[in-house]
Amino acid sequence: MKLDERHLIQLAAVVQAGSVTEGAALLGLSQPAVSRTLAMLERRLGEPLFLKGHRPLQPTPLGRALAEHGQTMRAASRKASETLVNFRRGEAGVVRIGGTPFFMDALISGMAADFQTLCPDVRIDQSYGYLADLRAALESDRIDLAVCPIDLLDEGSGLTFQELLPGRNVIACAATHPLLAKPDPKALDLLDFPWIAPPPDSPLHADLHAILLSLGVSGIKIRYSGGSLASVLTYMTRTDALTILPHGAVFAFHRDRGISALPFRIPHPDRALGLLRLTGAPNAPAVDTFSRHIRKEFETLRHQIKRHEQALVPGS
Repeated sequence: MKLDERHLIQLAAVVQAGSVTEGAALLGLSQPAVSRTLAMLERRLGEPLFLKGHRPLQPTPLGRALAEHGQTMRAASRKASETLVNFRRGEAGVVRIGGTPFFMDALISGMAADFQTLCPDVRIDQSYGYLADLRAALESDRIDLAVCPIDLLDEGSGLTFQELLPGRNVIACAATHPLLAKPDPKALDLLDFPWIAPPPDSPLHADLHAILLSLGVSGIKIRYSGGSLASVLTYMTRTDALTILPHGAVFAFHRDRGISALPFRIPHPDRALGLLRLTGAPNAPAVDTFSRHIRKEFETLRHQIKRHEQALVPGS
């Protein structure tokens, strides 16, 4: 025998409240309507649902068992309604975000953690890639957002770009590096130490050569190459090696990971870190909410990094 789920939900409300009137009020229904439902359900079952002569109402064993099923259905219905409301508010759902490894590890992962303290029902799926891979992932609907540095976005690309941070690089080192104790380090001093080369497909790889050229330095000793941000930081803090990192990454880890930056004025890349989205992408409230959170966090971070840069290299 198939029972109507709505009837079981009404039965559960009456059992919970102890009266038809109060049970109907819990569901926003009229008392006569609920009374008719219970009477019809008893006729169909051929069994009583409540013990006669008891106030408040006392369910029979069958009535209690069916009410438990109805309560489960009622809770599921309420949860589904809450999920819908939270989804429309952008407080539930899935956000698929990809980005360049150093920025994702240094900045975005922490921002995602902070976001989920506010919106714990939003799941965040993170992946890595550089511009070409991220663009392909956006166009094939494998990610919703991309965080990457861009110098120029072609007109008619089908993508929208919102700047988060201007391009800023620094020569990074361990906080205990000998050059930090030197009153006026010179460019030639950079030749006395080994270097960590960024991954070959990273924009930082080209930046390294541009920076060295601007300082009149060549022939550096590459000791380590191609690692993740975590591996680069670990290696750097245990050696006197130098490398090129985005200032945002150094700022994010300069306290707890024991890294710093040398006070050299270097050319900054002609690009900016930003959020990429597919133009005309379907409405996704959780993605919009997370995007706003990221932009707000970076607005604060931008000013903090600028102050840190001015303290590091006066006049910058």
